[in-house]
Amino acid sequence: MSTPTIPDISSPADIQAGRLSTAEYALRFADATPRFTATQALLEAERCLYCYDAPCATACPTSIDVPSFIKRIADGNLRGSAKAILESNPLGGMCARVCPTENLCEAVCVRNTQEDRPVAIGRLQRHAVDTLMESDKPQIFTRAAPTGKKVAVVGAGPAGLACAYTLAREGHDVVVFDAKPKAGGLNEYGLASYKTPGDFAQQEIQWLLGIGGITIQTDWKLETAAQLEALRKDYDALFLGMGLSTTHQLGVPGEDLEGVQDAVDFIATLRQADDKSTLPIGRRVVVIGGGMTAVDAAVQSKLLGAKVVHMVYRRGRDAMGASQAEQDWAQTNGVVLHQWLSPVEILGHGEGKGHVAGVRFADQTLVGGKLQPTGREITFEADMVLKAIGQKLGNPVLAESGLALQDGRIATDAAGTTNLKGVWAGGDCRAGGLDLTVEAVEHGKQSAKAIHAYITG
Repeated sequence: MSTPTIPDISSPADIQAGRLSTAEYALRFADATPRFTATQALLEAERCLYCYDAPCATACPTSIDVPSFIKRIADGNLRGSAKAILESNPLGGMCARVCPTENLCEAVCVRNTQEDRPVAIGRLQRHAVDTLMESDKPQIFTRAAPTGKKVAVVGAGPAGLACAYTLAREGHDVVVFDAKPKAGGLNEYGLASYKTPGDFAQQEIQWLLGIGGITIQTDWKLETAAQLEALRKDYDALFLGMGLSTTHQLGVPGEDLEGVQDAVDFIATLRQADDKSTLPIGRRVVVIGGGMTAVDAAVQSKLLGAKVVHMVYRRGRDAMGASQAEQDWAQTNGVVLHQWLSPVEILGHGEGKGHVAGVRFADQTLVGGKLQPTGREITFEADMVLKAIGQKLGNPVLAESGLALQDGRIATDAAGTTNLKGVWAGGDCRAGGLDLTVEAVEHGKQSAKAIHAYITG
């Protein structure tokens, strides 16, 4: 076995705020995908073939009628276009920004075979929805007459918000409980700032609340089985959409060193910072993980001024959770990607708890379908280490309340029905999903339809 290269532990960690000028921060964290102009949107819309039985609509988890909304853009009917989108996906504005369209609707666009370039469905969707929300009358739907029924929703993320909005349109009163100071879930706290600049998550929530009948109670945590039982008793139905609150641990020595943190916490802090120049960043950063969160953390570390950023994954590229487009985006921004490396130890320096100095990795390969170390090792120096190896439900209250779990998440049927009467679940906390914003929206929407049928008999 080769001897690992040990970082110079005598040198102090290089972590600083304000590595860049104010103008540079603004430039780097500007919108990564600028909006279409009216002319650009028109030209792009006219590339659509308006296919019958369009594969793009089938590929959309929320079943948006893609040809229909694009045709309305081509006809100059942006309000009608937005209505077609939001009828199927009430969070269509955010999904247009963060949905991996390259793997969904755009992946099956017929234009791929003719021109090797799909219609820019995501950008056209954003164009229509943004235009509506910036108009004098952004709320295009009306609420049905009040039914007197009350529904509780736990979690103000995409699933919970979609559920609440769909129920409110039917005339039900909905109270949404969330543990964070702001509603939005991952849309507010868990996405890269360059994907959702301009506080769009809160703008979208204000649009959702405009339908009426929705109350949001923040700073509320589900901590006891008694709380859940009280919600079941006090409301006609309950929807659980609390996401995944606990991050997985690496389980290696040195994980408790200063400078080691969860990538989701790093991203949340960055999203809530009004002034990016106040955020300290290491000169050398190592991000462990291969998903979208890892990419967001790695790219934003580079944008904050880190000189070297390594993103390290234990398997090959094809197994990474981040799409090919996201991987390319990381490399475009100077992130160095590594595969087939598993963390063995986080190295530190200094007295007491100490500060991270580097990470030692073991090279791996597949033998009989299982990962096996090759005997080679490599060490990357690091002032900061960000862990992005996935999240789990981690709330014992659910099992204590009698909810059936599957692979650590809530077991449901296709409509989100749980084994407890009057309780539904959706989003990342629900077993068997893809952990996508757009899928969470569909979960919330379908559960709302089932809840409406249940409480109206």
